[in-house]
Amino acid sequence: MAIEADKIEALIREAFPTAEVRIDDLAGDGKHYAAHVVAQEFEGLNRVKQHQLVYKALKGKMDGPAGELHALALTTKAPD
Repeated sequence: MAIEADKIEALIREAFPTAEVRIDDLAGDGKHYAAHVVAQEFEGLNRVKQHQLVYKALKGKMDGPAGELHALALTTKAPD
């Protein structure tokens, strides 16, 4: 089952309302995306912690082989 880019963006924005978010469909199949997230909530956190927060925001959409989202390349940072 595929997931739309706007659904991924909505889930991330729900967790990080003031974030800059860009979602790119890497393969055109609705299963392989790249997400670029710049959020104040990432201030002082290492990349692993930042990515964990994004995965948590996805509310299980990447969980297991039956997950709607197969692959997500993340680029995260706090605002400059």
